[in-house]
Amino acid sequence: MSIPVVRVSGGPRERGQQYGEQAKERVLRSIEAYERVFAHYATWDWQQVTAEAMRYADAIAAFDPDQLEEMEGIAIGAGVSLADVLSINVRTEIMFAAKARVLGASIPRIPECSSFAMVADDGGTYLGQNWDWLPHAFDTVVRLEVKPDSGPSFVTVVEAGLLCKFGMNSVGIGLVCNALVSSYDVGTPGIPFHVMLRALISCTSLTQAYETVQRGVRSSSANYLMADSSGLAINFECEAGDLTRVSLIEPDERGVILHTNHFVAPIQGFDVGRWNFPDSPLRLQRLRRAVRLAPELSSPDWFAGVASDHAGHPYGVCCHPDEAYPAVEQGATIVSAVMRLGEAQMTLWEGLPCSCEPVELDYSSTWARGSSALGG
Repeated sequence: MSIPVVRVSGGPRERGQQYGEQAKERVLRSIEAYERVFAHYATWDWQQVTAEAMRYADAIAAFDPDQLEEMEGIAIGAGVSLADVLSINVRTEIMFAAKARVLGASIPRIPECSSFAMVADDGGTYLGQNWDWLPHAFDTVVRLEVKPDSGPSFVTVVEAGLLCKFGMNSVGIGLVCNALVSSYDVGTPGIPFHVMLRALISCTSLTQAYETVQRGVRSSSANYLMADSSGLAINFECEAGDLTRVSLIEPDERGVILHTNHFVAPIQGFDVGRWNFPDSPLRLQRLRRAVRLAPELSSPDWFAGVASDHAGHPYGVCCHPDEAYPAVEQGATIVSAVMRLGEAQMTLWEGLPCSCEPVELDYSSTWARGSSALGG
């Protein structure tokens, strides 16, 4: 698999239109795929989905109006409606919220992400993630490189039509994430998961990121793991809700934070993820083992190894589709990444990390000169 690169610049609507035009085929694939997914998991047709998605528009506009304007631009560029684009950007809320489940829907048991942050003894800061999701994402993912009119440039690997997943920016901030589900995920319109991700990757400090996580009411539970090039790392473990439902996890004595898809800190509600993602504690166990056995933590090489770990196959850290289930219920590691924040470099495995060669990306020169010619 070779991930197409989408390069955009300018204001929100201009960037969105460029994104929609360049990734039109993949945006349409995303919409078609989620039409099937929502019908399966939420028992809603597309008209119901788009009506539900539009309920989030006011909350997004209040939190970050530029994001809503950018989605409008994507819709124009791809030749679809704002409701279509909004629907895929709130796919987490539609799939996991109890509001959908009470209509007879099932809770997705799709394998999810494994992530880490590491502050090495030599001061180097690293972030990494195996992003596990539905196999249709092999055909919808893009590498989105953004140079906004104001604020940091950034790169994110994301499903076409969505604004952000994981990545890093030109001031040395990096972001990875994990889906979480708690009993507070009841479908209340607020700040969607992927909208929060976009806001966080646009931050210029981890202090600003912490303020951002606490601002407004989040629609979904989620884990946001961040680090910066100065040697700081912090994990925001969030239940759906306001600032009273945010827990902080700091690096351990070896400078490492590890996370999968269940809550580690005590929470106010019930951790649905411990039941919903039964592989999550086992993947975390494998990450901890890899760190424990690493002779030194001066590089992220230990993660490159565990990213291909098949213990618990097919639901290992390297996740493979389980052919016993229909395609819409299967999961796979779509992309694996390691970011070296001090060097503005990323190693990317475009597909199952056990069977593909890494792609090396270097943004240091581009970001240092502030060029609009983005690229790795």
